[in-house]
Amino acid sequence: MGARVARMFRNFNLENRVHREISKEKPLPAPRHAAAPPPSAGGSEAETVNQKNDPLLALLRSVYVESTDPAAAAEASKDVTVGNEAERRPLKFSLPVAPYGMVELTDVPKGKLTIAEALKALGSHRQQPQTWTPEKIAQDYSLDLKDTKALLEFFIPFEVKIIPPKTENAKRINAS
Repeated sequence: MGARVARMFRNFNLENRVHREISKEKPLPAPRHAAAPPPSAGGSEAETVNQKNDPLLALLRSVYVESTDPAAAAEASKDVTVGNEAERRPLKFSLPVAPYGMVELTDVPKGKLTIAEALKALGSHRQQPQTWTPEKIAQDYSLDLKDTKALLEFFIPFEVKIIPPKTENAKRINAS
């Protein structure tokens, strides 16, 4: 209903309003500003663009690029990894091998830990902090002392806390 009323007011006396708008005088356009004369066909800009710059050409000729074979770069990276293999240590602790194709690690780089070793070290430190000091953990696992202290301070292993219900008659899930 509202659309019909709006359409009636919009179309009311439409023809007279259109004639009134058309018969009005057109507004005068704004005056044009004086523009610079167009550049001539033989302008100096075109000549400077097409001119050769001898100092820049001499610098360009002095550039020399050497390209190498990617296979040679791969061999060079293998040589670097061979040097790093000497800095490996055997595992202190590992989990049993999973039957899903996980590769059993035998050694790790010095300064690194596996997840199993990290959890074992953190658990040992939490249970016996006097025995498993940061210095001893750093020495046993070939770690930096600063990194070991940061590991013990900031890395918190997953912990399950069982909160008993407040009432005795609350529903419980019994182990089967």
